[in-house]
Amino acid sequence: MVNAVLAPTLAAEFDLSAGGLGLLSSMYFFSFALCQLPVGVAMDRWGPRRVNAALLLVAAVGGAWFVLAESAPAAMAARALIGIGVSVALMSSLTAFVLWYPSDRLSTMNAVAFSVGMVGAVAATVPLELLLRVWPWRYAFLLVVGLTVTVSLVLWLWVPERRAEARADSLAQQIAGLGKLLTDAAFLRLAICLGASQCAAVALSTLWIAPWLRDVAGYTPAGVARGLLAVNVAMVVGYLAFGRAADALQRRGASALPLLMAGVAVSSLCLALLIAGMTSLFLWCVFSAAATGVVLGYSLLSRRYPKAMAGRVNTAINLIGFIGMFAGLWGVGVVLDLWPVTASGYDPRAYPYALGALWLVQAAGLAWLWSGRHHFTAA
Repeated sequence: MVNAVLAPTLAAEFDLSAGGLGLLSSMYFFSFALCQLPVGVAMDRWGPRRVNAALLLVAAVGGAWFVLAESAPAAMAARALIGIGVSVALMSSLTAFVLWYPSDRLSTMNAVAFSVGMVGAVAATVPLELLLRVWPWRYAFLLVVGLTVTVSLVLWLWVPERRAEARADSLAQQIAGLGKLLTDAAFLRLAICLGASQCAAVALSTLWIAPWLRDVAGYTPAGVARGLLAVNVAMVVGYLAFGRAADALQRRGASALPLLMAGVAVSSLCLALLIAGMTSLFLWCVFSAAATGVVLGYSLLSRRYPKAMAGRVNTAINLIGFIGMFAGLWGVGVVLDLWPVTASGYDPRAYPYALGALWLVQAAGLAWLWSGRHHFTAA
């Protein structure tokens, strides 16, 4: 999330266009996506704790490289290495929840994981903006590196181990199970909807809302940081509310799929209003909070498959989600570059087209899931 606040500094320091800035940020998601299927197999084979602890050390190396980077290619390569290192961080939590908790608590526990993750996003708004007033951004980023190493040590030394009961499958059988998963119609419908929604929601919340607030709504840098803080707090509320509501439905024997689709629909409506010309921070908050409903897809699919496949299920859906995020981050920058830059940033006339493209992707993903909702009658 730090690039949203660092965007002007990074663009100036590395001489980046909007497309270059989007590519720099999206390299994290690109490398993250490439790792999803291998780390899913690894977690089901060796457990989420050890795989996560090892890869977080890779993320720390990438963070240190990013601090030392003197050129755009080096910064992009470092950002990609960070993506590899954290590629299992969230998925290891979701996989551990499948192993540790009953199915009617999965949505709530997943929501807790996403919400705790948003604490990092909150730290990358007003707190980071205040820190950058007294520290260079490279020193601030070293704090992230230190925290990453600390978390890895906690995982190695304190977190208990638990694995699925059935562990007799060979590596070949695990890969075959992954192949069946990737051809399941229900999986594909839900994963594509998640990827399409995250293409819009994550691309905007991790980077492009900040330039929009500056260029379209006229916010100062401090105002942008406060706006991002509000958006991230709204996302925390969204994760927790959708998680608790989904588990309540599960306990009554009802599917959370309609709740997921309603969240994406509200998010899409808010984005349409912003494209139409409304300059409202409240709409951005509702857009982001409602979009969190799509992550109910993780618990829906986890209940559909055996616990021994939890790692592969979560990382497979995450693969498609992160392909969407990569495309959204880079694509918005490419569209903004079609207009000449202004004295203060990007041309406000470009934003409706960039956001409109994201809206089309998000709406198409929702329509695809709606047309195949009969695949989830037993979900």
